[in-house]
Amino acid sequence: MITKLSIKGYKSIDNQKVDLKSINILIGGNGIGKSNFISVFDLMRSLYEKELQSYVLRKGGANVLLHMGRKQTEQISIDLNFQRGDYHNRYIVELQEAQDSFIIKTASTAFLYNDVWRFQLCDKDKKEATIKDDKSGQAWYVSDLMGQFKVYHFHDAGDTSPMKSKANIDDNVALRHDGANIAPFLYFLQERHPKSFKRIEMAVKAVSPFFGGFALTPDRLNPKVIQLEWKQRGVEGSYFNAYQLSDGTLRFICLATLLLQPNPPQTIIIDEPELGLHPMAINKLSAIIKKVSMQSQIIISTQSIGLVDNFDADDIVVVDMKENASQFRRLNQETLSVWLEQYSLGEIWEKNLIGGQPF
Repeated sequence: MITKLSIKGYKSIDNQKVDLKSINILIGGNGIGKSNFISVFDLMRSLYEKELQSYVLRKGGANVLLHMGRKQTEQISIDLNFQRGDYHNRYIVELQEAQDSFIIKTASTAFLYNDVWRFQLCDKDKKEATIKDDKSGQAWYVSDLMGQFKVYHFHDAGDTSPMKSKANIDDNVALRHDGANIAPFLYFLQERHPKSFKRIEMAVKAVSPFFGGFALTPDRLNPKVIQLEWKQRGVEGSYFNAYQLSDGTLRFICLATLLLQPNPPQTIIIDEPELGLHPMAINKLSAIIKKVSMQSQIIISTQSIGLVDNFDADDIVVVDMKENASQFRRLNQETLSVWLEQYSLGEIWEKNLIGGQPF
């Protein structure tokens, strides 16, 4: 589990240390910095995959990623603290601006031993990181944790969405960040993990009264591909595919699959999971998140009062903007106890008693 994330010089984040727990729900107004915090994990995943240069190019260059631009900030520093059982590790990286891109000024791992951090240099003055290929002690341990970073956002549910298209049936190793391989991944669960598959079906049925279950089979004419197909409840012999699903139902299928798979990632990061969901679906999703948080760490950004209502104040991280920089503050259940006797947590947020509002 990530216990702390320190960020300097990245986008709207000047210098912040954020303590993380099993459940972390980021709330705040538009443009405050929630998505910037979430995107740090995209940056770290690109670093791990040795794709730093292409990531910076896709995002518009180093000037866009540096806090207030290169005139004010020259480098980005990120310090990840991990804990697994009694073991504490860190990964610290400094990215130095160079010709509108970055070089890795230094990258190090650290291990806490007898209350003293023991550091080990991984990279210095390199364009790409080497931690993915480093199988030695500290680096191997940290690499295993960083390799799972993936930001999931199932926003694209329109007619051209890859979730609705036919996909290679062998693309089933892990659910993609945009749900593009939802059909082959669900088919894999159906064939190899039927209990998890049934739990996903039951979750979808609980929020979609017309949904009678999946009808997943390889394409009749080309068995190397598969499409998301389903049955309608109460209609015998019915046949529908993803194009007949509402956007909200399709997104919920992806969310349920991500969370209820038999071996979910150790860290699950989701950007605005409530998009297009009915309040009942949000309640169901929240219940699933709480259950899954017992084995995986959950990091979510949201604008949903309904979703916030399902969690304790201790689970909420409020994001505000002060002096042109994002500020992160975790709420405290005990401090808000008097207000919570009369109002729900979402109502307290709506009344602007805890911040996280655009005004």
